[in-house]
Amino acid sequence: MNQDLSIVTLVMHASWVVQLVIAGLLLMSLASWAVIFAKLSGLARVRRAHDGFEQEFWSGKNLNDLYQSTASRVDTSPMERLFASGMREFMKLRERRLDAGAQLDGARRAMRASLQRELDALEGNLGFLGTVGSVSPYVGLFGTVWGIMHAFVGLSNLQQVTLATVAPGIAEALVATAIGLFAAIPAVVGYNRFARDIDRIAIQLESFSEEFSNILQRNLAAPASAPTAR
Repeated sequence: MNQDLSIVTLVMHASWVVQLVIAGLLLMSLASWAVIFAKLSGLARVRRAHDGFEQEFWSGKNLNDLYQSTASRVDTSPMERLFASGMREFMKLRERRLDAGAQLDGARRAMRASLQRELDALEGNLGFLGTVGSVSPYVGLFGTVWGIMHAFVGLSNLQQVTLATVAPGIAEALVATAIGLFAAIPAVVGYNRFARDIDRIAIQLESFSEEFSNILQRNLAAPASAPTAR
């Protein structure tokens, strides 16, 4: 007799433990795909916003005016928030008439703190992808081992064992491993891709922070003039 060995049929006839494992893996896969699409969209939006802000920043615009326009917007990019935090601290210390070194150090500390907050936000849900990528194969393997044990226990009650009686139980168990890999592979690829993209954004933000610090240092020699990106 021909047996229906489609995945749906195998899952429906699997033990409840294997079914529970498969359901959990499918939920993890759906959640990881949601994170992947959200990260792709979010990081692309951040890169576009950074390119636009850098063009505006290096256009020679008055930094006070740029700070006012940045502070008035609700939806800003990490680079804009980094600039705003440094500029805000610099202006506060300048109003207190502290020495030039204290003003520059205060702005740099504010930007370092802002940089860490931005990187923490960019790395949000990245750990989830890493967890799914590392745990899913083992969860699937657990389902497979349990399914094989369940299949052999059932075969022990048979007088005659053939390939036709063994195949369905083994196939049901192996589905769990296949779905575990199905959940793990996209998560691992997404994790590596986003970790690399976030590293590039971090380098871009650190470079901007250093360049902005140099601009502030040059403008400290002229306290009466408004700083500009030159």
